[in-house]
Amino acid sequence: MIEKLISVSLRNRFMVLLIAVILFGFGVFAIQNNKIDAIPDLSENQVIVFTEWQGRSPKIIEDQITYPLVTGLQGIPKVKYVRANSMFGMSFIYIIFKDGVDPYWARSRVLEKLSTVKNTLPTDVSPTLGPDGTGVGHVLWYTLETNGMDLGEQRAIQDWYVKFSLQNVDGVSEIASFGGFQKQYQITIDPNKLSYFKLGISDVMKSIKSNNNEAGGRKFELSDRGYIIKTDGYLKNIQEIENLPIKTNNSIPIRVKDVAQVQMAGDSRLGIFDYNGTGEAVGGIVVMRYGENADEVIDRVKAKMIEVSKGLPEGVKFNIVYDRSGLIKESVNSIKHTLIEEMIVVSLIVIIFLLHWRSAISIIIQIPITIAASFIILNAFDISSNIMSLTGIALAIGVIVDNGIIMSENSYKQLSVRQAELNAKSEEK
Repeated sequence: MIEKLISVSLRNRFMVLLIAVILFGFGVFAIQNNKIDAIPDLSENQVIVFTEWQGRSPKIIEDQITYPLVTGLQGIPKVKYVRANSMFGMSFIYIIFKDGVDPYWARSRVLEKLSTVKNTLPTDVSPTLGPDGTGVGHVLWYTLETNGMDLGEQRAIQDWYVKFSLQNVDGVSEIASFGGFQKQYQITIDPNKLSYFKLGISDVMKSIKSNNNEAGGRKFELSDRGYIIKTDGYLKNIQEIENLPIKTNNSIPIRVKDVAQVQMAGDSRLGIFDYNGTGEAVGGIVVMRYGENADEVIDRVKAKMIEVSKGLPEGVKFNIVYDRSGLIKESVNSIKHTLIEEMIVVSLIVIIFLLHWRSAISIIIQIPITIAASFIILNAFDISSNIMSLTGIALAIGVIVDNGIIMSENSYKQLSVRQAELNAKSEEK
């Protein structure tokens, strides 16, 4: 088989050179379109199910949420195992799928299973899927740099403006906010006043819930005009909450402010984010979507930040805390320079030791063609250019040259033997 291949190649030299040029061209195109990252993604193929039930102890979370979810999600096909973690007010389920399973197929099957498992959970609990990213998907961290702005205001800017803007960037799976206070209305009830007015906490909750709503009406026509009737009942400030009636006692309404204190405050926190010891900061984490080009995603996020900065309040700007693009460029450039140096050194050694330009060129020309063709294989298997893959290519240069030298030496040996046989025959004649 190999003898026939060599024979066909020798008889069709132009075709062999044409195939080599085409292969090199496709390789150059593959290099330009290959994904770039600093490190290979070796994380497991997993889908995260997050469930929140505030105020409940880990024991209750384990019994009423984690256990029903784990037992219900066990029957999904192509699952290796299911892990779980119960915390105060939160439950995390990690469904680990077998290697090679499409992540979006896995997410759809988990969603199908959740639709049946949800019936076994408490009525006010709704499990959600985590972002479609991986363990190395945190490509950029940023904070909001302000001139003494309140942490609650910073978090509001992050959650209601910056987050929604950056989340629309192509390749971004999620913008995870951190730091600051999440603003909320807090109602502190005085139990003595509740007892005096013969009320319960459920009465206060019912009053607030029923008055914080919008009711639909109907449409009627008058003088060839259509009018829509509705009631706008959403609470907008502290005063509206304080004046909500809970109960009427002898034609005198008992309001929320009579039994409780209403204030604007932040949600309870389990920790803070401190930036370099200068104080608390508010920001976000950019989570890259599965299978995206990390370098391109970071560039698109930075371009979007410039656009978003125009709508920020005066004195507020982005401060990038962690940026993987620097590590990516340094890693790729380091390996790239190593490849170039190896190619030059190997070429010089081949020329010096062989002292035959045709043989040296036949060996040296294999190096760029083989390297370019290797990127076609990388793209076919969806492998990014990272430290591991590029280092493997760099180590393979020696093998490429060794094969060429062995073939050249064998060719010379066979030619010399054949030439000796021809000389012997000519002498006999």
